[in-house]
Amino acid sequence: MIEVKNLYKSFDGVPVLEDINIQFEQGKTNLIIGQSGSGKTVLMKCCIGLFPVDQGIISFNGRDFSGLPDKKRRHIRQEMGVLFQGGALFDSFTVEENIMFPMNMFTNMTLKEKKERVNFVLENVNLGGTNEKFPSELSGGMLKRVAIARALSLNPKYLFADEPNSGLDPKTAERIDTLLYDLTKKFNMTTVINTHDMNSVLEIGEKISYIHKGKLWWEGNHKEILQTDNPELNEFVFATALTRRIKK
Repeated sequence: MIEVKNLYKSFDGVPVLEDINIQFEQGKTNLIIGQSGSGKTVLMKCCIGLFPVDQGIISFNGRDFSGLPDKKRRHIRQEMGVLFQGGALFDSFTVEENIMFPMNMFTNMTLKEKKERVNFVLENVNLGGTNEKFPSELSGGMLKRVAIARALSLNPKYLFADEPNSGLDPKTAERIDTLLYDLTKKFNMTTVINTHDMNSVLEIGEKISYIHKGKLWWEGNHKEILQTDNPELNEFVFATALTRRIKK
């Protein structure tokens, strides 16, 4: 479990996050939603240590990550898997080399052990046998799955995904949602997903945190989100013609 307590973050004196208190639960898909500029991406970057917090605590299973000096964060960072919005794969690396990259950086595994881990994670994202392919040879959905495989390479306890469906067609996006949900359950990870995609919210939103103007505005799940009387959340959820038809 990840706990965020009384978190504040500003840039150049402008508040971006104010008094955020959230628990991201183990074994569940925890979604952060909100309009562009609401602060949800900043919140995720604070959680993984890319941004220092101004005030507050971010703890991983009771360990205060935000309060540790950078050198002492290494152990907790090794327990994290991160799926960046664009995938962030190296074009000049094969699939296998991309997935091995975190293992080369953070472990003393032998080459044989690394290859075995590569094969294991590729099988878990349904990409077995693609080891020697380059990113340019893969479809958008396959690239996302390779990025997920790389995020799983260090056997993480915590998986962070920033807009995992960005740029994907609806059917492929649904497959990525299902994959993230299934992997969360299979490995009992604490999965945190930033998303604008209402299909993701309604399909896999076991714990949803809505950020509005830098504040935690609402929490619930994918069933409760359609029944809320929160006006700002309703404006966000029912912004499209399709979701308005669902409401009716």
